[in-house]
Amino acid sequence: MLITADTIATGAELLRPGWIEVADGRVVALGDGAPPRSADQPADRDLGAVTIVPGFVDMHVHGGGGGAFPEASFATTKAAVELHRRHGTTTMVASLVTATGPEMLRQVGILAEQVQDGLVAGVHLEGPWLSQHRCGAHELSALRDPDPAELDRVLAAGQGTIRMVTLAPERAGGLAAIGRLVDAGVIAAIGHTNATYEQARAAIEAGATVGTHLFNAMRPVHHREPGPVIALLEDPRVTVEMITDGVHLHPALYRDVTSNVGPDRIALITDAMAAAGMADGAYRLGALDVDVRDGVARVAGTDTIAGSTATMDQVFRFAVLHSARPRDEALLVAVRQSSVNPARALGLPPAGLAPQAAADLVVLDEALTVSGVLQAGSWVVQPG
Repeated sequence: MLITADTIATGAELLRPGWIEVADGRVVALGDGAPPRSADQPADRDLGAVTIVPGFVDMHVHGGGGGAFPEASFATTKAAVELHRRHGTTTMVASLVTATGPEMLRQVGILAEQVQDGLVAGVHLEGPWLSQHRCGAHELSALRDPDPAELDRVLAAGQGTIRMVTLAPERAGGLAAIGRLVDAGVIAAIGHTNATYEQARAAIEAGATVGTHLFNAMRPVHHREPGPVIALLEDPRVTVEMITDGVHLHPALYRDVTSNVGPDRIALITDAMAAAGMADGAYRLGALDVDVRDGVARVAGTDTIAGSTATMDQVFRFAVLHSARPRDEALLVAVRQSSVNPARALGLPPAGLAPQAAADLVVLDEALTVSGVLQAGSWVVQPG
């Protein structure tokens, strides 16, 4: 299949006009100008005035389409995957919230099978080893210190499918847990933390390489105690997640971080829960009741934000529209932050449009709204 479009953003450059040749689920070749066919062999799909970008990679998502990964059933996982896929997410990691030991093992075991079946690309444990002072939408009574025996049980249940674990390094045993995770090939992330600057620095030195939803559920920056935010931002080994949904962060913070750390250390995420793509109403996030009003999810009866209702096309669009950079540059930056960077941070196969890469792409109209999705060379959403 040969696809042509007015603009193709590969992750490294803009091709105008551009073409992509796809075969057997992979990109065979791509370029700008006239495609390598004669006049009597037109493109299979000439998409015209659209922008093609790589498929989105969401490294932090709890559900969507009414399905929540904490339920850990095939039906709910499939509902979430299909909802996000229609919005351009071609690769996603299933994030689990804090649960009791037996329940966590049950969920991890079921999701491990779904990873092996190719439904999701891995498992992310957000908890239970989080700070009680920055717990956000996590069940306070289930939070605990990381225990080496429990950690070993969880890793065994995951059968190599656990990609990332978010923890608060200041908890007793936190640094040792980071070392154990890294030794097992798991990405250690700092999040839901009340750590001091020095404690966060120690966690990074122990092997932590991701900051979970930067600013949210973290000790804030103070002029005498800069806390984890500054420690994460100043270390070039760290990739920081940002929820650019217009609710979790002011756009000025996105602009400032992108300007100061560069475009390659930020991963845009949704942190979406079951209500993504659904109407306002009552939902669940793990053990907690959640109310969604005007598209904003909060723990029932509180002002605490409980994940988001966003999809990756929304956070991508927000990043482009609220960038301080010229439009073309903002587009390329957002492409890296929504596909290339998260894939790299998790050790997944390289994302972006390049020869031999998976043929995962998203077709966007002039308003950056999804009008087509190709996954592994097959149309999930037909363009137009």
